[in-house]
Amino acid sequence: MDDRDPGAEDAALQRRPFNKWLIIALVVAVLAGVVLASTLLDNRWSGGGEKSDSASEAKGPEMEKWCAAQASYDAMKRELFRRAAQVRGDDEAAYARLADFALLRVNGPVARGIDDRLHSVSCSGTAVLSLPPGVAVAGGRRSLSGDVDYTIEPAADGTGNVVRLGNADAIVIPLATLSRVAAPTPAPAQTDNAVTDEQPVGTPDASQSPGQPQPVPQQASPSFNCANARTRGEIAVCNDSGLAALDRQMAAQYNAAVSEADASRRRLLERTRTRFLSYRDRCATNECVANTYRGRIQEIRDIAADRWRG
Repeated sequence: MDDRDPGAEDAALQRRPFNKWLIIALVVAVLAGVVLASTLLDNRWSGGGEKSDSASEAKGPEMEKWCAAQASYDAMKRELFRRAAQVRGDDEAAYARLADFALLRVNGPVARGIDDRLHSVSCSGTAVLSLPPGVAVAGGRRSLSGDVDYTIEPAADGTGNVVRLGNADAIVIPLATLSRVAAPTPAPAQTDNAVTDEQPVGTPDASQSPGQPQPVPQQASPSFNCANARTRGEIAVCNDSGLAALDRQMAAQYNAAVSEADASRRRLLERTRTRFLSYRDRCATNECVANTYRGRIQEIRDIAADRWRG
């Protein structure tokens, strides 16, 4: 005899379909939630990535320009002289003054990497440092060069970019041996545009008062009309026969280079000429003006020979 209750079996049979469909519904709901959450996450991360990539692409080329910017070169020059003074152990103030009169260019500057997080760019190239008149390193050298690595990033105080130098010992070590050399007696300008060194750096030129036009000596005959001299650089050139000779030499070289250049080099010569004039007219001394002319003469030669990378 079967003791099972027929009523209980009927109730169980009625509950089984209900439990099965409930389980199926719950599983479907969970799966739907997982799919929805996954889709939202994918969209969020994909959108953020596209935005980040777009920002990096826009920022990258602009930061690469820092490697070849004149402001970067000026900061590198000051850092080289500061390190040389540290190696020497003294004359830090004198080295800082000399840095203002030196010229620095970097041949073949290349951006090695960009750090979006730090907003910095790592660069490398061959730095060429031309010393001011009246000074030289051990061995009598007036120019130093070496491969350098440098990183450019915004200053913490928001005043611009700062430059951090890597392997610069090829320039810093000899620069620490800097000493004055006897300045030759100034000679009158020659028809072949011969150039002589100016007085030692740090010795003021009594005839040059920044911003104050002085009578123009008859022997000072640059490539431009001194009657129209207005800027500080023009006035300095018109008051110094040595600077006038440099100006004539530079102008003759510039005109020859332009006449032989193709369209792209001609544009480059014109663009760098504007930068040269701006730099020259910021000079406060004749030494600075002379160095600027010498740097421009070398720059024109490099552009004409297609080896300019500044």
